[in-house]
Amino acid sequence: MLEHENNLRLAFFLGIFIAIALMEWLWPRRRQEALRPKRWLDNLSLLALAALLMRLMLSLGLASLALQFKQAHIGLFNQPDVLINDYWLVLALSLVLLDFAIYWQHRLFHKVPFLWRLHQVHHSDKAFDVSTALRFHPLEMLLSLMIKALIIALLGIPASVVIVFEIVLNGVAMFNHGNLSIPLSLDKFLRKVLVTPDMHRVHHSNILSETNSNFGFNISLWDRLFNSYQAQPLKGHEHIDIGLIAYPSDEQSQGIIRLLLMPFKSGPIK
Repeated sequence: MLEHENNLRLAFFLGIFIAIALMEWLWPRRRQEALRPKRWLDNLSLLALAALLMRLMLSLGLASLALQFKQAHIGLFNQPDVLINDYWLVLALSLVLLDFAIYWQHRLFHKVPFLWRLHQVHHSDKAFDVSTALRFHPLEMLLSLMIKALIIALLGIPASVVIVFEIVLNGVAMFNHGNLSIPLSLDKFLRKVLVTPDMHRVHHSNILSETNSNFGFNISLWDRLFNSYQAQPLKGHEHIDIGLIAYPSDEQSQGIIRLLLMPFKSGPIK
């Protein structure tokens, strides 16, 4: 599995991205005002730069790092005296614990001023669709990579589980950022377990109390457990204002250079 990691991740990424983009076109939840080609170019460019930076910093990837930890007996699951020997149990525990860590990482990026400066690039998108899931500052992606590497080291998560988690995280992130019209009854059922587009759209509201809610990416339980869940936006999904108040609504796309420099500019942050 490890030797095919890049091909697997690319295949799943392209397949899920195209599928959700097609569903957005067929069954959109909201009419989008922002110009798609310009926004998508910015968001895809940020992803490409982040991927390049992470490849330079960790050339072999997280899965190869996990394999090195296993060989060196680093991490909880890599200890000979650990009683958890069932692979599927390790897989389930690892996926849940990684998602739990990503939830708190997300909350941290909203709480710490410098980290929020990086994360606001993601929230500055004035529309909400599958490409928004790709819109992260490269430095935020690098910090996220380091946090995930630390968790993998502490737990000794197997390389194959790391690959599965990365595929699931990317796929679900594209799903819950999708401009998808999902029947309310189905949404209500899905969000008992998963973060749905309607649930995550609240998080992209420019109302501060809504921005600071619904931090989950995969599992919706964390927001309910830690009192950060908001079921619906105050203005309703048809009238919710997406983005940040600090950036005028007529700025449909800030441009790749401005997005890269955004965290380092002075001015209102939150």
